[in-house]
Amino acid sequence: MTSILTIPNLLTFMRMALIPVFASLLFYQHDIWALWVFIIAGVSDGIDGFLARRFKQESELGTIIDPIADKLLMTTAFIILSLPNVLPPVRHLPVPFWVTISVIGRDVLILAVAAAINIITGFRGFRPSWLGKLSTFVQVLAVGLVLLSAVAGYSSYLPTTYAIVVLLAFVSGAHYVFQVARLMKEDEVTGAG
Repeated sequence: MTSILTIPNLLTFMRMALIPVFASLLFYQHDIWALWVFIIAGVSDGIDGFLARRFKQESELGTIIDPIADKLLMTTAFIILSLPNVLPPVRHLPVPFWVTISVIGRDVLILAVAAAINIITGFRGFRPSWLGKLSTFVQVLAVGLVLLSAVAGYSSYLPTTYAIVVLLAFVSGAHYVFQVARLMKEDEVTGAG
């Protein structure tokens, strides 16, 4: 039980609990509060990872729920930020649908590849890549910048932000597929040896 109720895992559960709060605030156009809740969720993500490593509280549950919390938060944020009439009428808002679909498409690709490989081969040695972590970090930053532009009314940086998000989504998705292929090869060599 103690490996489940660690401070990092509790912070991840808190982040998951903040997702419907964030979504409701955003949907009902409480942009400033939504921005604060998103900042708290983002900071808790950094803190839980730091605490897990620093105090050796990494757990199997944490390695599963932490990326799930990230994906749920990002998917929710991008979907709501793409809806018309949710954000104030600021240039380059709402988030274009092609940005949202590339973020969600990358995650669907990763899940589909991992599930198919696991079902066919039983391989479970999936690990996040540095490009995947960078892509997620940029997505978090992008959502923060979108919310900031909705609050401040300044949005000239958003087209560049959208382009970087989409580029990293494609590159990290492709990189993940190649990384899994390499890990499977290494696993075969280790298993045969």
